[in-house]
Amino acid sequence: MNADTVERLRMALARPGEGSSDFDLNPDTVLPEGRQLRPAAVLVPISLTPVSPAAGVPSLVLTKRSSALRHHPGQVAFPGGKIDAGDAGPDAAALREAREEIGLPPEMVEILGHLPDHETVTGFRVTPVVAVIRAPFDPVPEPGEVDEVFSVPLLHVLNPDNYSVQSRRWRGRWRYYFTVPWGPYYIWGATARMLRGLAARMET
Repeated sequence: MNADTVERLRMALARPGEGSSDFDLNPDTVLPEGRQLRPAAVLVPISLTPVSPAAGVPSLVLTKRSSALRHHPGQVAFPGGKIDAGDAGPDAAALREAREEIGLPPEMVEILGHLPDHETVTGFRVTPVVAVIRAPFDPVPEPGEVDEVFSVPLLHVLNPDNYSVQSRRWRGRWRYYFTVPWGPYYIWGATARMLRGLAARMET
């Protein structure tokens, strides 16, 4: 099953497609003129060995951000962040951030490809780097940045039926977004939108 999953992922990522954004479900959003997007990258790490018993394999590894952070406290996210000047592109940035945030050694990771860039409401152009972790891996959350590292069954996030659209007030207006909750974890916003894009590709 794992070999088949990896091959299907490779084929899905090789297909051309348009990018996504936090505004997909909010077409009336007015964006400031002349804004410049900052480049960022996230790792979409799929483990082929057990990380948590409840998730099984293959599973998607995610983080729960520290509740003490100024931006997006307590939210579920991929390991990742802005691309630094010393990074040799999105792949290097995603691997560096994953090593820092969850203790994932880069040598355990095999990059399969990329999803189209995702534009965030906070002004980032994010490249999702999809990869597999083939060796056993014990996550180490970065103190002060990550409260928890957990995994979700890959089949759960690849099933479009598990997604719903919800809304909340943001800056005085209703904002609509995708969610794909699993157990006690509320996966929403940019993370859920990028995963929804992956699910759509795997359907084709």
